[in-house]
Amino acid sequence: MMHGPAWLVLGIAMIFAASPAWAQRYDPKYPVCKEVNDGQGSRIECFFTTMAQCKEGTLGGAAGLCINNPYYVAPAPEAAPAAQTTPAPSPTPARSSRH
Repeated sequence: MMHGPAWLVLGIAMIFAASPAWAQRYDPKYPVCKEVNDGQGSRIECFFTTMAQCKEGTLGGAAGLCINNPYYVAPAPEAAPAAQTTPAPSPTPARSSRH
């Protein structure tokens, strides 16, 4: 009857395994990420639109290594509006030459 301790160990392991997962995700909406090492550990911050913005640290606030986001998905280009054309004139039926 050792089910209690086994479930306890499994539950604790699941908590620790799931905790840092959010910090390591790459956001596919932004092309540049920063790998930050600080007192809280190492994490990836992806919210930069340019490498220069990342290096300036304007959004992240912490120093780190700027990298291209390997999971970046560029937005689809907007389709150009269809050209407005005038409809072709409808063909007129041929007249017979009977008099």
